[in-house]
Amino acid sequence: MAYTFAQYQESADYIKEKIGDFIPKVAMVLGSGLGFLGDVVEHPTAIPYGDIPHFKASTAPGHKGRLVFGTLAGRPVAVMQGRMHHYEGYSYDEASYAVRVLRLLGCDTLVVTNAAGCVRTDWKAGELMLITDQIKLFSESPLRGPNLPEFGVRFPDSSHLYTPRLQDIARKAAAELSLTLREGVYFYGYGPQYETPAEIRAVRTLGGDAVGMSTAPEVTVASHCGMEVLGFSLLSNMAAGILDQPLSEQEVLDAAAAAKDKFSQLVLACLEQL
Repeated sequence: MAYTFAQYQESADYIKEKIGDFIPKVAMVLGSGLGFLGDVVEHPTAIPYGDIPHFKASTAPGHKGRLVFGTLAGRPVAVMQGRMHHYEGYSYDEASYAVRVLRLLGCDTLVVTNAAGCVRTDWKAGELMLITDQIKLFSESPLRGPNLPEFGVRFPDSSHLYTPRLQDIARKAAAELSLTLREGVYFYGYGPQYETPAEIRAVRTLGGDAVGMSTAPEVTVASHCGMEVLGFSLLSNMAAGILDQPLSEQEVLDAAAAAKDKFSQLVLACLEQL
């Protein structure tokens, strides 16, 4: 189904009743095992997705499925603890629905995180990657269907989905924290199955450095409605075929827990400069 502008507005109006005069400026979408930042928001107001008109539930492991409004690193934020995925059975406009609602609430920046498989054989699991671009070739766009001019134009430019100015902030923050920050292209895959070794070889050939099952739909929608975007991947595991071992969701969650401190330091340092 294609959502109408009135439906987005209905969701935003419901949230406004809960948060009052608070206006979030930074939206944050936190992926698998990374939602802990929502737990340290100051003066929080938490709203379960299921309470918000037209929102869908988040069923992925490690996703709490709620919006948290408050202050983080001195910035007014709206934190999505968990996201909706296409592999859960949602259409792309359902999976990215929340981004437009947050835009209506006042957010002009999106910080997006995910746990991703590491495609590069010269990198290692547990490292962080600054997303500089994305590849989403083989699926429909979340902008498919009638265009809503209240959000953006029919044929939006995608030259800089991830904002160069924000990437510079991330590079500086990582250097000041003495953190290794890889930079690369995020390749979107449908899921929920992990990719085959042959698919990973194809991803590498096409220019992907990390591969995952989220992020690309939300970023496409955020750019369409005029938001600046900063993205990070936690390279939670080596992608299929690189190591002679099966992949598992527990490996992803364990990697997120191990990277908690350095990941939160980097994101909070960036927030302070937004």
